[in-house]
Amino acid sequence: MTVVSERPAPKQPKPDMDPERKTTPEIITFGVVVGLPLVALALAVPVAWAWGWLSWVDIAIAFVFYMFTGLGVTVGLHRYFTHGSFKAKRPLKIALGVAGSMSLEMSVLDWVATHRKHHKFSDKDGDPHSPWRFGTSFWAVTKGLLYAHMGWLFEAERANREKYAPDLVKDPDIVKFHKMFPVLAITSMVLPAILGGLITWSWQGAATAFFWGTLVRIGLLHHVTWAINSICHVFGDEAFESRDKSRNVWWLALPSFGESWHNLHHSDPTCARHGVLKGQIDLSAGLIKIFERFGWAYDVRWPNPERLAAKRIA
Repeated sequence: MTVVSERPAPKQPKPDMDPERKTTPEIITFGVVVGLPLVALALAVPVAWAWGWLSWVDIAIAFVFYMFTGLGVTVGLHRYFTHGSFKAKRPLKIALGVAGSMSLEMSVLDWVATHRKHHKFSDKDGDPHSPWRFGTSFWAVTKGLLYAHMGWLFEAERANREKYAPDLVKDPDIVKFHKMFPVLAITSMVLPAILGGLITWSWQGAATAFFWGTLVRIGLLHHVTWAINSICHVFGDEAFESRDKSRNVWWLALPSFGESWHNLHHSDPTCARHGVLKGQIDLSAGLIKIFERFGWAYDVRWPNPERLAAKRIA
């Protein structure tokens, strides 16, 4: 009698798209999260100047929340969780996960999976948000810019978390962040109003803090982040060789905390500093340097002069 050994079936590659699609309520909710801050941005000038609904308390609350959640995106979601530009001790990892989640962009898992997929297919078929997806004519690029900026967010499909973020799927802390995303998002929306109300001890203080510290802050942060996907892949200058159309846009450097030095990032994705040339301000890299000095961050991947010189466009 011949015994035939059974060979294990070969593993099938994971699909690009996650089997869990966005639900209709999710898309509607995100539409509200995108739409209301956009309206608030349009009303910001009349609210501030014509109606006088802007105080130093509102400015301070909006500034602190913009810095906290914005750096949560750039240092946390992007340079740490997605690219591993440095290693972090657990308290810092948790703080960055909370700050990034409170940006209301995506959960840590979805943000990382989407961005890693973007790098794999940057400006080619498969890129979740390339402005060149419809062609190179004026109208095609115009349509592509709108899609890359925010249109792609309303697609029902999402990048496969297990394929593009297998390391994070196995991390219990990250899984908790993912499950707690709705709670953290709501906290980010209501906390400015609570602080404004308590500081001024008035309902008007709560209302204006919600307008500036929640709606305007979220709208500004979202559109600055999305501008990296759209504007920084069409306009600007190119200083380093890359396999895509990533560019540097200087006027976005401050509000994006250094993310708009996008060309170097796509040339050397794991580098902790994106603004490596003279005069390129990179606040995110400065914060990572502070974390490193305190011993909270380590094994930081700072720019390598030889690598930069090899990739520099003459």
